Amino acid sequence: MRRIRLCLLILCTLLAPPWVQAQQAVDMATPEGLPAIGKWMLTAKGVPSDWLGEIDRGKNLREPINVIIIDEGASDAEDAKARLLAAAARAGYPIRFGHSTGYQGFIGGQLHAQLPQGRDDAFSNDLFEVSNNHGRIFGPHAFGQAYLFTGAFSREEVDPFRDPPHQYGSFNRARDDFTQRLDRSTSYKVSGFVSLGNALIDDPKLTTGDHDGMAVVVRAGR
Repeated sequence: MRRIRLCLLILCTLLAPPWVQAQQAVDMATPEGLPAIGKWMLTAKGVPSDWLGEIDRGKNLREPINVIIIDEGASDAEDAKARLLAAAARAGYPIRFGHSTGYQGFIGGQLHAQLPQGRDDAFSNDLFEVSNNHGRIFGPHAFGQAYLFTGAFSREEVDPFRDPPHQYGSFNRARDDFTQRLDRSTSYKVSGFVSLGNALIDDPKLTTGDHDGMAVVVRAGR
């Protein structure tokens, strides 16, 4: 079923109208030494996610890719997934329910469905009823002898007496907390930063909040 779903997603991308393909080309970063990486977390329709329609300071929010994970020790793709899920749980980001799903990411020109794959699951450091950091991860993409994932993490601030009660808080706080916890508690270590050029600063209609355009790179060895 997973293979069928992935094939359908890739087919939809290949058959997309020319203007969609052109937009996807513009929204790809090409970091030195890495495969092409999509700048945004995409919805099931293949368009950049907008944090469920969130408006931040009068502009529509766009969700950037802000984490890159490279596993140089996995024996195959399934092992890479299993190792990452276990590491995320050890770092305090287990799979939790209560989040929107169905997102996608581009790596190396290929479309990858999100992890985790539950009906309403995400990696999160707390329950969805309270303020939390959460994210989705895309991959793995075979990269030489390694496997590469990308991720989009954000913080939501929850106040039950506010309308709406769940609001965007930060991209950087969630990115940094997730990667630093991996570094402290697992074999996945922060190895650097990569500019993806996905900080929207002067756009009149769109914003990436506090995102600085950088993805934290985390590596796991054998």
